Amino acid sequence: MPRITPLALALSSLLVTLPATAQDNAESKKDARTLDTVIVTGTRVTDRTVAESQSPIDIITPEVLQATGTTELATALSRALPSLNFPRAAINDGTDAMRPAQLRGLAPDHVLVLVNGKRYHLGALVNVNGSQGRSSSPADLNSIPIAAIERVEVLRDGASAQYGSDAIAGVVNIVLKGSASGGSATATYGKYKEGDGGKYQVMADTGLALGASGKVHLAAQFGHQNQTNRATPYSGPQTPSSPPVGQTVQRLGDPEVDNRSLTFNGELKPADYLTFYSYGIYTHRETLSNGFFRAAGDSRNIPSIYPNGFLPKIFNTSNDYQFVMGMRSSIGETRFDASYTYGYNDLRFDVKNSLNRSLGPSSPTEFYAGTLKYTQHVLNLDLSRPVNLGLAYPATLSYGLEWRGEQFEITPGEPNSYINGGVLLNGNPTPSGAQVFPGFRPSDSGTFDRHSSSFYVGLEGDLTDKLSAGLAARHERYSDFGNTTTGKLSTRYVFNDAVALRATASTGFHAPSLQQQFYQTTSTNFIGGIPYDIVTFRVTNPAGIALGAEPLKPEKSRNLSLGLVLTPANGLYLTADAYRIKVTDRITLSENLTSTAVRNYLNANGFPSVGGGRYFTNALDTTTTGIDLVATYTTQLAASRIDWTLSYNYNKTKVDRVAPNPPALQLIDPTALRIGRVELARFEVGAPRDKFMLGADWKVGSWTLGAIVSRYGKFTVRNNNPTLDQTFGAKWLTDLSARYNTGGWEFALGADNVFDTYPDKVIPPNTNSGQLIWPTQSPFGFNGAYYYGRISYKW
Repeated sequence: MPRITPLALALSSLLVTLPATAQDNAESKKDARTLDTVIVTGTRVTDRTVAESQSPIDIITPEVLQATGTTELATALSRALPSLNFPRAAINDGTDAMRPAQLRGLAPDHVLVLVNGKRYHLGALVNVNGSQGRSSSPADLNSIPIAAIERVEVLRDGASAQYGSDAIAGVVNIVLKGSASGGSATATYGKYKEGDGGKYQVMADTGLALGASGKVHLAAQFGHQNQTNRATPYSGPQTPSSPPVGQTVQRLGDPEVDNRSLTFNGELKPADYLTFYSYGIYTHRETLSNGFFRAAGDSRNIPSIYPNGFLPKIFNTSNDYQFVMGMRSSIGETRFDASYTYGYNDLRFDVKNSLNRSLGPSSPTEFYAGTLKYTQHVLNLDLSRPVNLGLAYPATLSYGLEWRGEQFEITPGEPNSYINGGVLLNGNPTPSGAQVFPGFRPSDSGTFDRHSSSFYVGLEGDLTDKLSAGLAARHERYSDFGNTTTGKLSTRYVFNDAVALRATASTGFHAPSLQQQFYQTTSTNFIGGIPYDIVTFRVTNPAGIALGAEPLKPEKSRNLSLGLVLTPANGLYLTADAYRIKVTDRITLSENLTSTAVRNYLNANGFPSVGGGRYFTNALDTTTTGIDLVATYTTQLAASRIDWTLSYNYNKTKVDRVAPNPPALQLIDPTALRIGRVELARFEVGAPRDKFMLGADWKVGSWTLGAIVSRYGKFTVRNNNPTLDQTFGAKWLTDLSARYNTGGWEFALGADNVFDTYPDKVIPPNTNSGQLIWPTQSPFGFNGAYYYGRISYKW
């Protein structure tokens, strides 16, 4: 496998297209990547620019999102932001369809996602398997089409006092295209070096004028992705219940995906002081992933149905809707914005190429296993006005109200997906339900809702020519857990034209999602020939309460950051932002509590069929410390230009406290382990400790030659058996591209991971008898080199 040396890195960086951040240089007159870009995230001052921000802001443009071969927004952002981690989970049930992303090593639902400044809805899924981001229920970034995006503003700072729940690690605000004219069309196709994973994506957008006072921008996107497979042949002992030695029967890789999206973003301005606006996003996605292979002689198989064994598959269908309508106006010097937001996601589970062993040879091979649904309604009233405080300049006073209603629903699967049909094997009972994903039972189903209301106030302004500052406070009242109040203080001091210092101190919170509180699923295990339900308990389940489950509390944070901004020479811009984020009462999923003592207690106290299970709990306190470094520079040559960017993130999370077992569980089983070493490792060492990127654009006439050179730091995967722990080493990746522009057309050829770099192989004892040799926690995946071509036209 080729290695990248520091010399090769330095040479290749001459031809680099780095995913741009807020400090990118641009040729165009008003490019969103310049330091003069007016920002709308993290401030309510109407003329605040990137260079003047009191907190670190990254501005990412459509060109950057399409600078590599990826068709996913989350993947593109991970290649643009050193502090964002987006591993490619595999064999993880619904998480294969809705992969979570992490910012600054915190939970995926510690990042608030906005679209045009309005809260985007969460996904219906809560991650309960072995991926990074386990226990979280975040918004699905990949449900927002790249075709519709004008730019992405990423605030790398706590902002709960400004925006409410979830903004502990930061805010991702997607700004949609909204011009009344112009447009583009793009077609992309690519494939991995191994010959699989072929992808195509077609997208287009256009702006239209609506008479003299209105406009709307439309966008559409659709595409398809084939599966990849990096599984290897079975190499274990040959037994009646094992796959054939030397044959590849397992699948490990990206799922098959079909997606399509439609968006609109428009406004009508009947008077100078009045603007009506609206936007809508619809995304439909179908994802086919897989579980673990059942051999022909496996007791879970029925040879008359699958004489050669079977690989069960999960087919997820997801629909996302986001609709916003609102009005902006002013009364005197007071500006106000009133809006309504509707968000919805459903995730349907169908099981294919499977069977219910307990139904015998008459078992169907396809099952409907149920659907998860999440709905959000938000009413906002935001007001701001200049106030004269006797300072050098007027300050901006902002205040507002928000009401939010949420609903989470679990609908059960068809009976064959969860029942036990009673068919025995050698006189013994057999497992219930569809294999790979037993359906949600009627006892798991239900509809759950809550509402919250909040009031916020903020004051921001320039105290002197050199000093600016901002204050913000927010009070929220939730119908399910009560009240919480957060605050933020930020400041920026300019020493001279070359040096500025910025700092923030804030508190934040993440409200436990309805998904975390009320998700429940049940499977059946046979112990001594007796069936027992093993349950992921909702926190209100009486059996879960007997094992110590309690109502979830909000996670709370204290954020400190200090940043240095340097412009020591013309065209050179450097920032360094250090941060410390302490989060208390973090929500995580417990271990399966299934000891004999637990089972005997439940069976003797009103739960005769329950053998144990797990539940969500506020069990951990953590501290995350790190630093973000960004530097940009432009080299002007006689007939060309090179735009350089260097960025680096170092991030470390430490678990400060693991809550003791609750008294109820301690009485039942004093030896019970509620939070294990595998789960703790996901917090502390499961994501790379650091990430480095170096790049440039070399623009010569109509040509742009580029590459991305990235280094992903080491990460560790722990096992219940400490001798099977493994640390995976740091890896260098290089992406190359060449683009040619002529008459509105652009033709591009590129290669991501051109040197075909893979993560370290998994040690043999953890490979499932040699079949799964690549770590699914790898921050850059495990598919190897990817080649693509793209044609686009702009008008």
